Amino acid sequence: MVKILYGLGACLMFVVLVYDVGEKRVARALKTCRKYLNWVQNSVFEGEISEVNLKKLKAEMTKIMNMSEDSVIIYTWRTQRYSSREILGIEKGPIDLFV
Repeated sequence: MVKILYGLGACLMFVVLVYDVGEKRVARALKTCRKYLNWVQNSVFEGEISEVNLKKLKAEMTKIMNMSEDSVIIYTWRTQRYSSREILGIEKGPIDLFV
């Protein structure tokens, strides 16, 4: 997981990314998204990311995708402060907190 420090002038935003790609491209899409965001459940990722890393993520996903068959949806918020998250049932991709 790539983390950018606030002190370096990076502006972080909160992102939820959802993808639907062909079976042959799923493993590459999963690996790419995991480099930047936290896996939540099948084809869903979330987390804080800098604008620079979001551009990199988009570029990498574009290279993986077949634009006539696949789709990626990215929701962005400037801060996680005004978002909420509720889980019904099991949590498939728990976010581990390191102290």
